[in-house]
Amino acid sequence: MAEEYYHNIHKVLSNTHITESTFILRIERNGLEYTPGQHLVLGRKDEGEFRQYSLYSSKDDPFFEILVKEVEDGEVSPKLKKLVAGDEVEINGPMGYFTISDARRKAHPIVMISTGTGIAPFKSFIASYNDMNYELIHGVRTIDEAYERDFYSKNKLTVCTSRDEKGDFKGRVTDYLKTQAFDKDTLFYLCGNSEMIFDAMELLKEQGMNSNNMFAEVYF
Repeated sequence: MAEEYYHNIHKVLSNTHITESTFILRIERNGLEYTPGQHLVLGRKDEGEFRQYSLYSSKDDPFFEILVKEVEDGEVSPKLKKLVAGDEVEINGPMGYFTISDARRKAHPIVMISTGTGIAPFKSFIASYNDMNYELIHGVRTIDEAYERDFYSKNKLTVCTSRDEKGDFKGRVTDYLKTQAFDKDTLFYLCGNSEMIFDAMELLKEQGMNSNNMFAEVYF
């Protein structure tokens, strides 16, 4: 069944290790259409195990990129970590609805809240839409997990570090949100672990934000 369903074969173009456990896998796009915020279902060719990964690249890039953190004893990520240029993966997609319409993007300020590799779809949003009025909040344990932070405008990115003091804010994302005030018409996009997403949404609602303006993609 898996071989029938995951029928698109793509070659790996590069595998860039940015920390000991996290890497950027670049693969052939092969002309597939893509809306920022969508994901791929991906696995190593002929292995039969697949996982969902948000696309990390711009809609205008001629390739796909995903940001992967190796899961110890995982079925997929340790195998992806070992891939090199020329190896092949199987994918299905792109797919998903964690996207921003042109109308929403142009009419509202957007706050993107992420933890860990949950920053991936937001990198794609920012790389794809240069007209977006946004703020990006990234929660990590230590500053080395603030992946490619130099890509983002410094006045638009807040890195919250829970285990060192090298970020822009010492503490969790939810601690930072308690110190902030947002416009009532702000759209909130949240991506990362489920506990952060639930707690952040509750905090925002307590601050008077409209739950209909909150959109989430849960990683784990």
